[in-house]
Amino acid sequence: MSTSVAWEHELQSWLEPFLTPLHHPARRRMCPLYVAGLIGPGERKSLQPMAARVAPADYDQLHHFVAVGPWDEAPLEAELLAQATRLVGGPDAILVIDDTALLKKGTHSVGVASQYAGVVGKQANCQSLVSLTLAKGEVPVPIVLRLFLPDTWIQDPERLQQAGVPEAFWTQRTKPEIALEELKRLLQAGVSFGAVLADAGYGISGPFRQALSALGLLWAVGIPRIQKVYTADVQMITPPPSRGRPRTRLIPDQEAIAAEAMLATASWRQVTWRRGTKGPLKAKFAAVRVRVADGPEVRLQGRTGQHLPGDEVWLVGEHRPSGERKYYLSNLPPDTTLKQLASLIKARWVCEQAHQQLKEELGLDHFEGRSWRGLHRHALLTLIAYLFLQHLRLQAATGGKKKSRRTTATTDAAGRSAHAA
Repeated sequence: MSTSVAWEHELQSWLEPFLTPLHHPARRRMCPLYVAGLIGPGERKSLQPMAARVAPADYDQLHHFVAVGPWDEAPLEAELLAQATRLVGGPDAILVIDDTALLKKGTHSVGVASQYAGVVGKQANCQSLVSLTLAKGEVPVPIVLRLFLPDTWIQDPERLQQAGVPEAFWTQRTKPEIALEELKRLLQAGVSFGAVLADAGYGISGPFRQALSALGLLWAVGIPRIQKVYTADVQMITPPPSRGRPRTRLIPDQEAIAAEAMLATASWRQVTWRRGTKGPLKAKFAAVRVRVADGPEVRLQGRTGQHLPGDEVWLVGEHRPSGERKYYLSNLPPDTTLKQLASLIKARWVCEQAHQQLKEELGLDHFEGRSWRGLHRHALLTLIAYLFLQHLRLQAATGGKKKSRRTTATTDAAGRSAHAA
């Protein structure tokens, strides 16, 4: 059996649970072709070059399958979550919330606008997808990609209609709101993980952090250096008497200060959280218990827009060897060690690696269609392709000396994509 035939046979068999809900024979045939086109060789993973490689006579059917075919994505999404949970889920897994940008030149693709793109580190013309990645043991499996719609789109119903955006999504939703909605869907589906991680784009949101806690989840999120916090021993006292109506609301006995200032006099020490390809990964960290200024909004010391103390959490600072400084909040228990805090915070890097691989190896950002449905279907099939490759990688890694020649050939056929993490 040739390497190519072995790999295609393995994919066809593995995809069977995804194909069953598609029902129609043509869709059941197009799905493996599309996924094979994403995994296989070729610089471009857009529809036309993929069709030329895997199904030269079936371009129209492949296009119809992805762009306009009347099939429901929900069963495939549910199967993706179930298989990802079996592969890398569990109490020692993490769920990383982030977003990734797909750079675009035109203005007609759904959701495209001038917005921040992490891939270039500045504002750029792009689409932005909120992502949720399940990971364990430095093995990431992205399981959700959802398009964020900027205000310029939300305020243009005609544009939304032309792009086929369902009316349920015609209202403004922030990225943290999209992430929370998807997170709740994952919990309902039984996806298992021990903690949630997110960068400052999400951690800056008090309602986001509070929602994670309300769901009973452990979390560690980035914050800006100016995030206001109180010391953990802040007390609520009766305000001093003043003219006019007596004040009944209690106020804190101290002012909230910036996270950066709170850690300025803290004890910093070097922590090594894991070994990388170029040696130990280390930086200086400090952590103190604080209460975040994200409680009810009030007027304090004559200033409006102030916030009362919220929950007690860890405030963590990181001084990187490059000189860069980062700040985080985490609701891990009070007896958590500094190394445990640092290790969890730094585990978020796996999603960046997964995003890069989704684009460079599987063509996440190669889709040339303009519609909401087409983009989300392409993203879903890309996630399924990535999951298949991680399945191969872990199968080969756990097989050891007993792994079969067929497994070895299949993993080799998957190319560099099979070497995630």
